[in-house]
Amino acid sequence: DPLFIRTAKEMIPTPRADMMVEKAREILEAMRQISGTVPHFEPATSTRIFRMCAPDSAHITMIPRMLQCVREIAPNVQMETLPVSENTARLLEEGGADLAYGGFIPGMETGFYQQALIKQDFICLASTDHPRVRESLSLDDYQREAHVAVSYGGIHGVNALIKSALHAQHVERRVLLTLTGFLGIGKVIASTDLISTLPRNIGETLARQNGLQVLDCPVTIPSYMIKQYWHSRYHRDPGNQWLRRLCAQFAE
Repeated sequence: DPLFIRTAKEMIPTPRADMMVEKAREILEAMRQISGTVPHFEPATSTRIFRMCAPDSAHITMIPRMLQCVREIAPNVQMETLPVSENTARLLEEGGADLAYGGFIPGMETGFYQQALIKQDFICLASTDHPRVRESLSLDDYQREAHVAVSYGGIHGVNALIKSALHAQHVERRVLLTLTGFLGIGKVIASTDLISTLPRNIGETLARQNGLQVLDCPVTIPSYMIKQYWHSRYHRDPGNQWLRRLCAQFAE
């Protein structure tokens, strides 16, 4: 179909061309509206569900304080925690999770942002009724006493970091109990003569909740960073930005 025809003085559009111009104008106007729309997130009225991959230690350290704030400023927002696993990177990429929080999260390389939040060193915990450990812990005590360890994080986790440091310094640790998470350690230590080596944040929280001794670790163990991670697809998403600010605030 011709779009233009020649007259005695000029070229003029055909009805077909006029129709195409009108449709093109509609498409261009729609594109202008899309590109000009600024995404917005309003916590007070949002009903969004946020999902965060986090270790169980965060359930009693950062998340309760963060949730208290969320209830005040975003009463209809829902929070869901997911375990940190080999699937965490895929969940962040596909939108199945908004953030990942922790110290040892696999796969956080290409396509991810990260923010360092807390530097973690290590302490030891013991019962206040421990028959041999009182107020301080010597290297001899550390090697003599029985320990409870945490296997969380596998070959890249806290226990692997501790084992590597002990091996480098030729220190023996007699582990009698290994747990898959942190939450049961406090009760175990409070009711036995076992001791444990833990990151400071979770260790001090468990000590307050269970009335335990907090002791300097007699072995030098490298510190590590607690970080939050998110995928570049959601870097400018206003809701994700809001969640990241809260996480950074209450991780301190």
